[in-house]
Amino acid sequence: MNKQENIEEMDMLNIGMVGHIDHGKTTLLAKITGKFADTHSEELKRGITIKLGYADIILEKAGKKKYISFVDCPGHEMLMATMLSGAALIDAAILVIAANEGIKPQTQEHLVALQAKKVSKILIVQNKIDLITKEQAIKNYNNIKEFVKGTIAENSPIIPVSAQQNINIEKIKDYLMDIEIPKRDLESKPIFLIARSFDINRPGTKISNLHGGVIAGILKRGILKIGDEIEIKPGLIEKQANQTVYKTIKTKITSIYRGNYQIKEATPGGSLAFETELDNLLTKADSLSGTVASTINSLPELSNNLKLKYSLFPEVLGIQEKIKVENLKSNENIMLSVNTTTTVGMIRKIKENEVEFSLRIPIVPLKGDSIGIARNISGHWRLIGFGEIL
Repeated sequence: MNKQENIEEMDMLNIGMVGHIDHGKTTLLAKITGKFADTHSEELKRGITIKLGYADIILEKAGKKKYISFVDCPGHEMLMATMLSGAALIDAAILVIAANEGIKPQTQEHLVALQAKKVSKILIVQNKIDLITKEQAIKNYNNIKEFVKGTIAENSPIIPVSAQQNINIEKIKDYLMDIEIPKRDLESKPIFLIARSFDINRPGTKISNLHGGVIAGILKRGILKIGDEIEIKPGLIEKQANQTVYKTIKTKITSIYRGNYQIKEATPGGSLAFETELDNLLTKADSLSGTVASTINSLPELSNNLKLKYSLFPEVLGIQEKIKVENLKSNENIMLSVNTTTTVGMIRKIKENEVEFSLRIPIVPLKGDSIGIARNISGHWRLIGFGEIL
């Protein structure tokens, strides 16, 4: 535990790093925080962010400190579902656009995903300005202004940056310090969205020194404390008489970490890790990612049906050619991004702007939650709209 800082007294923010693959998000994040968020060997080997990465930093300005937790969202087109999961966890976003490459289909897709998840505070970073001329930088800046016209990012600031050369990194930090902290709901029953789960024990650890399984993610609302008994849904998958049954997992929180800082009580804002009494076999290799946790008997029942109020985009995002988004059809299979998980739903009923799905994998339905809607187009799931759980 770091004794130097009392982070429980600090304002907290979750910031998403979004944008096209190879536009420099992870490098920029490393320059801001001093940490690389790519922690999976496969990611380091391939040089792209596959799973949601996390890093954090304490910033200070005019004697005021702020604890900022970053979610590094994947930029690759195949990983939009993971990016949407990240968008469910953030208060504000940094949209990274490489000045030497400009706006790509995934840049557009990510901006609309932020809009779908109602993330309205966006900083645009015009990265890699060291690779182009002043004239090219001005032209790229004007292209960005045109690109965001009419979107939630229309009035967002644009900061020219070179992550590699450490240019204007301080300006980004200043912007982050000036963001107003959203009002947190401390009164409702807790909702903890699990984005990662893992085993922190090294091979060969003595049984007496073993730690329980760890779940990590974001507390959407409420408060969770050390010693709280919690339940995790959907939980364990069991086969019973040729049927798949989901069994709620129950456990106790034994310690809480926000980054490297140990805390006694978790409130919304910033990424969190809870050590539990769970067997590590249940938490290793992200086996609980996409689940939801709360205090015992606080979560709604699992549902194989979902009713949404929805709206569709005029065009398919993430591709070069312009393709009109066709209306939803009965019996069509649609991928739904729900908080930190995805499921496929078959459309059972449509009327005006409401749709009902029969789900392949059940979800914990939280009324009012924003849902990403994707359609399989030429073998790729493409974001075509968003909805709200009714």
